[in-house]
Amino acid sequence: MIPRLRELFEEMRRHRSMLVRLTGHVDRARAAAEFGGGTPFGAAYLEHASAFAVAYETIGETGVVVKDVVTGLVDFPHELEGRIVYLCWKFGEDDVAWWHEVEDGFAGRQPLDLE
Repeated sequence: MIPRLRELFEEMRRHRSMLVRLTGHVDRARAAAEFGGGTPFGAAYLEHASAFAVAYETIGETGVVVKDVVTGLVDFPHELEGRIVYLCWKFGEDDVAWWHEVEDGFAGRQPLDLE
């Protein structure tokens, strides 16, 4: 699953980068809308926003919980010793090697004991 997540986060990062670049154009067009303003960048903005949303929803459909889109932080619900915890992965890491209690979040990450 990690290769697919990596691919989806790379896709979201590309689209997010374009959205950030296009936001100024769209904001100026929005401000001028009452005066008949527009922008040729609007269609591109909507295309990138839609593609970003599809990638995000695709991740969510797997049961993975997206915690931070910018850093690529996700949690995998997992049963450990009779309780639900989160296995934790962050974009750039090779494997799922961390876990934390549901209420602790990223700050409570602990190494996953694979033995």
